[in-house]
Amino acid sequence: ITPTAVFDPIRLCGTTVSRATLHNQDYIDSLDAGIGDTIVVNKSGEIIPKVKCVVKEKRKPGTVRFKIGNACPVCGAPAVRDGDTADMRCTGSRCPAQLERRIINFTGRSAMDIKGFGEVYVAELLRAGFIKDISDIYRLREHREELIESGIIGREKNTDKLLSAIEASKSNDAFRILTGLGIPNVGRSAARAILRKFGSIQAVAEASVEELTEV
Repeated sequence: ITPTAVFDPIRLCGTTVSRATLHNQDYIDSLDAGIGDTIVVNKSGEIIPKVKCVVKEKRKPGTVRFKIGNACPVCGAPAVRDGDTADMRCTGSRCPAQLERRIINFTGRSAMDIKGFGEVYVAELLRAGFIKDISDIYRLREHREELIESGIIGREKNTDKLLSAIEASKSNDAFRILTGLGIPNVGRSAARAILRKFGSIQAVAEASVEELTEV
């Protein structure tokens, strides 16, 4: 659960910016940022908008520091601080926002790299019920005619193009699948190291905690 600063649009390094991440509660506390505050925004590396500081002299009376709630804003399940980190996570096992991010991660460039499978398509396919979990991605071909009729991906040409990209992803290296599952702290590097050790996804599934810890 990542808080976002939403502010009046400004021009910054050639683009219009109205949002910037606030990362976590510790970051908000260090800024002492409240709703209604005036802020200074810059771009890290002239690309990523960042809240640099709060202009305290312009603070309105009664402004209070923003606090992340203890419930997921999407599904309402309890939100808890993640271990020794500053991150807040939803504990809901059926949270639609979590599912959407898992699918986006799975199809993304660092994981299965399914060309053309953008975030908008993911959201629309989830909303329409074509996808209910990761494995449903590989059942979309069964719904080709319905997809073309719905126009979610486009008409015949665009739909077939995406379905072909999904089919092609089946030949990816196994580390991409492991990366795409979204296991906390298992990114590309960790996935590669694990697969070098065990050789296959099946072997990873059958490995003991002790064996995994050794990697």
